[in-house]
Amino acid sequence: MTIKRYGTGEKGAGGQPLPFARAAEAGGWLYVSGQVPMEKGEIVPGGIVAQSHKAIQNMIAILNEAGYGVEDIVRIGVWLDDPRDFWSFNGVYAEYFNENPPARACVQSHMMVDCKVEVDCVAYRADRA
Repeated sequence: MTIKRYGTGEKGAGGQPLPFARAAEAGGWLYVSGQVPMEKGEIVPGGIVAQSHKAIQNMIAILNEAGYGVEDIVRIGVWLDDPRDFWSFNGVYAEYFNENPPARACVQSHMMVDCKVEVDCVAYRADRA
């Protein structure tokens, strides 16, 4: 089985190179690295709603780049900086995953960058196995 990596050599906040792939695919499985609400190397301004949209959109963009869609997501991981943002995050999340929701874990965690949310996912396509 071969492993295909997407987005190696990308740059993060401050233009620093990121030492990981944005996603890795093996045997029909796609593992998308954690995505924060970043655009052009900077965290987008705004509260949990704006940042949730951007983090999810960043994750979906990587899925699409790899040839996967939201319907292929098996599991999503969510990290919230503040547990009081849980219900606001769920409102945004439902806009993207209400019809065919994947399995999900959501925990509180201090972020490595100054943002309110991070998301990652695992997707699967049998035709790529």
